[in-house]
Amino acid sequence: MKSISLLVAQRVFLGLLILFAISILIFFGTQLLPGDVAHAILGQQATPESVAALNEQLHLNRPPMERFLEWIDAIVQGDLGKSLANDISVSALIGERLTNTFFLAAIAGTIAVPFSLFLGIVSVVNKNSVMDKCISWLNLTFISFPDFFLGYVLIFIFSVKLGWVPNLANVHPGMGLGERFSAIALPCLTLVFIVSAHMTRMTKVAILNVLGSSYIEMARLKGLSSLRVVGIHALANAIAPVVTVIVLNLAYLVVGVVVVEVVFVYPGVGQLMVDSVSKRDIPVVQACALIFGATYIALNLVADIVAVTSNPRIRYPK
Repeated sequence: MKSISLLVAQRVFLGLLILFAISILIFFGTQLLPGDVAHAILGQQATPESVAALNEQLHLNRPPMERFLEWIDAIVQGDLGKSLANDISVSALIGERLTNTFFLAAIAGTIAVPFSLFLGIVSVVNKNSVMDKCISWLNLTFISFPDFFLGYVLIFIFSVKLGWVPNLANVHPGMGLGERFSAIALPCLTLVFIVSAHMTRMTKVAILNVLGSSYIEMARLKGLSSLRVVGIHALANAIAPVVTVIVLNLAYLVVGVVVVEVVFVYPGVGQLMVDSVSKRDIPVVQACALIFGATYIALNLVADIVAVTSNPRIRYPK
């Protein structure tokens, strides 16, 4: 038990260290964005005096390292700063958008995870059959499609041709749950297709890796059905790599949702980040990127902890 606690503590420390390194890349990377914040706010016809005054007011004329240390200190205290474009708190600006992004990711994950496990088990049980080949072909197809391309295809089919759902995912606080589900149907379906393809393939591979084990042969000799052997005995011992893949794809649902949000004009953090880049609203861009980085690191940390605790060789060291 002590070794597990030590390993978990090491993973947490490395996660915090990586997050700090990411914050350095985010801060100094945003300084390389083309354009000037003052000109973006005041317009291209602004005088040099007004630009200099605004830079001084926003503390943009101070050394980058000094501004970075102040930014980190404020973040540790829970202050993400103020938007340069709207002069309001970044936390208030991101709050509702973050809820929308997590809502979309949660619905997509709730559908994709059991669907992927089911397809993976069906593919293994019917190995080399027509069904297995069809599932493998569909997985390869959806993995090969870029997110934006698949999104536009779904818009064309289900919105333009069939008219079942709206082509834009417009949501607002006053919407009912049914209206919200209808609005996010296409972006949710896009994310489900993309992540399900990855999770199904890895579930199949993980189960196939343990099918040659002696306890699987014993289960078959007892006369158990193939579905019971695969769904209970094999899946239980292949759970560590399967959970790792699931958690990493859940991280993608949050971090990789930027393209999908832009395609469907969904009011999430990804759309806000893209809009803020066009406005040169650096504090908002930095906050969005840091949230994405922290989410990805946190979910990777969960995957590592699950892999460690589910491995008997680590739980019971010699």
